[in-house]
Amino acid sequence: MTTWFITGASRGIGRELAEQLLARGDRVAATLRRPEQLDDLADRYGDRFWRGRLDVTDTAQIEQVLKEAFDAHERIDVLVSNAGHGVFGAGEDLTDDHVERMIATNLTGSIQLARRAVPHLRAQGGGVFVQMSSMGGQLTFPGFAIYHATKWGVEGYFDGLAKEIAPFGIRTMLVEPGMVRTSFFDAADRVPVSEPYRGGPADAPEVRTGDMPGSQSGVAHAIIQAALSGNPPLRLLLNSDAYEAVTTTVRQRLAEWEGQRESARAADLDR
Repeated sequence: MTTWFITGASRGIGRELAEQLLARGDRVAATLRRPEQLDDLADRYGDRFWRGRLDVTDTAQIEQVLKEAFDAHERIDVLVSNAGHGVFGAGEDLTDDHVERMIATNLTGSIQLARRAVPHLRAQGGGVFVQMSSMGGQLTFPGFAIYHATKWGVEGYFDGLAKEIAPFGIRTMLVEPGMVRTSFFDAADRVPVSEPYRGGPADAPEVRTGDMPGSQSGVAHAIIQAALSGNPPLRLLLNSDAYEAVTTTVRQRLAEWEGQRESARAADLDR
């Protein structure tokens, strides 16, 4: 029986993961800002389901909840850092609060969770740390710049962290889904574009959740299979739209860099 720790378990992929894991017989330690939202799972699964109150923007609370979760379980095999949210709008139009909350939740919260989880994982001899990223950690769309900033930051941090903690038997996995039919888009803040941006790239039509290609249950299933594979990839690209968009973007980026070979070498020379 595998034991999992999940942040942001109230809805979306976090909730779906918890449900699938409990249904397959695993133990789940779920954290969220309002634990009562998971009363139904607690009633159904009893002592295989543990809950903790956690706002990932509160670093002291992260430390306390991790201690409580590890103390309550003989071992936690997989941690899933899933908490996050989005905001639509031109970068200039967002409030300072939008910017600060996005960074605190999506980036700083993920980093602080990892920093405080690593000693627990090292003490038990290893484990897997799954960080939810996005295809938006590899490419960008107008009107979503702050979200991209947090995901690109997450990608950089965990790419470096993976090398630091591998000697302790700790594996990391960045999950990069495409557009998935979850409540994420419905819950995202939307800031109307100001006059200079109207009709421009940032003033894009709203995407309806029902039109998105990705399956929430499919993404959760793929995460579970990869995390338990014994050799999880550093990056797990999920959904057909993400595969096409990311591979195309990387090819275009590589072609642009290859066209700069001579100018790059010329900068080695003294002038």
